Amino acid sequence: MKVLTAAQMRQIDRQTIEEIGIPGTVLMENAGLQVTSVLRDELGVDSGKRVVVVAGKGNNGGDGLVVARHLFNQGVDCPVLLIGSMDEVRGDAALNLKIARKIGVRVIEIKDLPAWKKHKKLLGETPIVVDALFGTGLSSPLGGLYAEVVKDINESGALVVSVDIPSGLSSDTFEIIGPCVQADITVTLGAPKIAHLFPPAEDYVGELIVADISLPPFLFDNPELKLELIEIESLVPYFQPRKRDTHKGTYGHLLVVAGSYGKTGAAAMAGKAALKMGAGLVTVATAESCLPAVARTMPELMTEPLPETEAKTISEKALSRVLELLQGKDALLLGPGLSTHPSTSALVLSLLDKLKKSNIPVVIDADGLNIIAAKPEVLGSLPRKTVLTPHPGEFSRLTGLSTAEILKRRLELVPEFAQKNNVHLVLKGYRSLIASPEGRVMINPTGNPGMATGGTGDVLSGLIASEVMQVEDQLQAVVNAVFVHGLSGDLAAEKIGEKSLTATDLIKFLPEAIRFIAAGGEDETGFD
Repeated sequence: MKVLTAAQMRQIDRQTIEEIGIPGTVLMENAGLQVTSVLRDELGVDSGKRVVVVAGKGNNGGDGLVVARHLFNQGVDCPVLLIGSMDEVRGDAALNLKIARKIGVRVIEIKDLPAWKKHKKLLGETPIVVDALFGTGLSSPLGGLYAEVVKDINESGALVVSVDIPSGLSSDTFEIIGPCVQADITVTLGAPKIAHLFPPAEDYVGELIVADISLPPFLFDNPELKLELIEIESLVPYFQPRKRDTHKGTYGHLLVVAGSYGKTGAAAMAGKAALKMGAGLVTVATAESCLPAVARTMPELMTEPLPETEAKTISEKALSRVLELLQGKDALLLGPGLSTHPSTSALVLSLLDKLKKSNIPVVIDADGLNIIAAKPEVLGSLPRKTVLTPHPGEFSRLTGLSTAEILKRRLELVPEFAQKNNVHLVLKGYRSLIASPEGRVMINPTGNPGMATGGTGDVLSGLIASEVMQVEDQLQAVVNAVFVHGLSGDLAAEKIGEKSLTATDLIKFLPEAIRFIAAGGEDETGFD
């Protein structure tokens, strides 16, 4: 599902009206009907009940007037508080204002603060307020009368349903630009916007419902629309039962170069996750003295001892053996628990240099990223099919930017970095972002705060490395892994709570998550 800016949404509206021929009044009618359906079907609004619509002078207010008309026709007491003069209402909104008044909808003009103070008591006399004050075009903070209206809506105690976006938010940023409505439900029209999906703006949205207002679907196929929200339906084909005439070689042999003294768990969890994600074979190559600790974690894991340093990390002397091990392998995972010991760093850099013309998929995580960050010129010559999986701190080290700037500008920086360095990039965190070398950015909706614990990134790296061997489309493979990783965490949190969740719980709940996706979001688990 595409995620749009205000300008992109206006362009699709324009094409729909001018090129396809669907009048703007029809789109407004459809928008109002969709909001009315939510009020009726989700909130139980019916004859004899009261809803107050707070409407602006623009198209968002016009949508609100359509809502008021349909509710009025269904026997609902639905007065409209129009913030502004009726004479200022233009276009399709003016037509719907005229219709609403003709059928008997009570429309009260609020031209100034005294008028608002006189009529705002209606907010306290209704269980539900429809916020149709401002739509997605807002770019500056609300002040004066509008700020007062927003404050009183928030303090009314009523359940608030916002049309398209809570008034006061700017759709093109997740930053708070000024006073804004605190919605309980937001019915957005056509497609979600940036403000709907990322905090702090997301915290004002409440439950998000994306309403179909009959915009032609092919208009969203424009390759210039590069930001997308992952939907479970797109993953279903990749999680179906396997063909009968396959064998372990069909699903790839992964080499994991990972682990060091005190960090054997990272290597083990990555290997276990890869097997549980369907890899045919997994070999974990680790420092010689660390091998027994990794081997005993799962009998299905193959292990390989490598020369080590005095600190019991993998030595640069292991290069020739790692290259031998890569023969016949289908992917390489490099980094979990490696350490940044100078000799280990030398091994990683030499290995990447040897592989720079290779077509083998390479997933680099954790200390692998930290080693590269210390020698950033390596970024320009990584293997052709590289996936980097930093958290914000690691991405900060890779880019030289502060973590605060990374978080603030991530929608810009992530695709820019992926394109510049010709890599697939996963910026981990709430709403993890996945960017391709072509600039596409996928937003992951799964996951929860319980996953903010050691080892969850190691599990994710194993899932990604496993999936890139099984799915030819590398972006799709990464999307599959990131989504199922978060879903496993959600299932685990559902059963054991967020506070007690650990990385190994993600592996435990992985089969359940895979079944859930295969069934298109329906499963006997009871999770929804």
